[in-house]
Amino acid sequence: MLESILLTIATAATPLLLAALGELVVERSGVLNLGVEGMMIMGAVGGFAGMILTGNPFIGVLVGVALGVALSLLFGFLVLTLATNQYATGLALTIFGLGLSGLLGESFIGRSSVRMPVLNIPGLSDLPVIGRLLFGQDIIFYLSILIVIGVTWFLFSTRQGLKLRAIGDNPQSAHALGIKVLRYRYLAVMFGGACAGLAGAHLSLVYTPQWTENMTAGRGWIALALVVFASWRPFRVLAGAYFFGAVSIGQLHAQALGLGIPSQLLSALPYLATILVLVIISQNRRLTLINTPASLGKSFVPDR
Repeated sequence: MLESILLTIATAATPLLLAALGELVVERSGVLNLGVEGMMIMGAVGGFAGMILTGNPFIGVLVGVALGVALSLLFGFLVLTLATNQYATGLALTIFGLGLSGLLGESFIGRSSVRMPVLNIPGLSDLPVIGRLLFGQDIIFYLSILIVIGVTWFLFSTRQGLKLRAIGDNPQSAHALGIKVLRYRYLAVMFGGACAGLAGAHLSLVYTPQWTENMTAGRGWIALALVVFASWRPFRVLAGAYFFGAVSIGQLHAQALGLGIPSQLLSALPYLATILVLVIISQNRRLTLINTPASLGKSFVPDR
């Protein structure tokens, strides 16, 4: 029973972790992309369609990532090249992604899927409790952990990461020092799109191996909240993603136990928890401002 619960928590947390990590890098560059939900849903439909059309879930993952990047490039062109409002553009991207995914995925509704294969190490995978949790997961789970480590190393141990954080704090000064601000921001936005697309592919190939319209169910918004919850720190994102994953799975088990609580209220628990956490964090203004990129959400046009 415990092993099953831990496995479902890890599966529920992985797409949140991936999407939030991508958005963290985007926001560290000073760009706020509210279109995470739209990129995730496009990754979900792309992952499922790629798997159905080729029979290979790994190709499905690549298609999901590609669609996430494509949508992020559209966002990048609008907010970085044309300097449109980041808030309005991100919201429009979410609406566009939700609508387009419904159109593209209409013919795939009700189709059966091949679940992403999992790792199986004889002896290790059979260990009680931790065996399947650590040595019996799908490749996207392990990739999400590697991305946490990689993002932490990149942001805090490399010159490029230092430049990215400098851009997020003061793009004018970074530009004056010869740093290619728009290039770094474009790459950050593309990385965020790739992570969101990968998160969406995980939803349709691992979490619930099928396609249903609006299957992201607000996870992109939770990922955005996770970045603030983690105060822009990758390992805090990891902890936050598993916390919200546990809340999501907890409400399902509560429904199964028949506690007499309305199912609608239980289904709303992850989102209520998100609001509660943000309210608590907002009370500590100093903590919020410590790692917040100073130019977050502000457009930058060279030589203006």
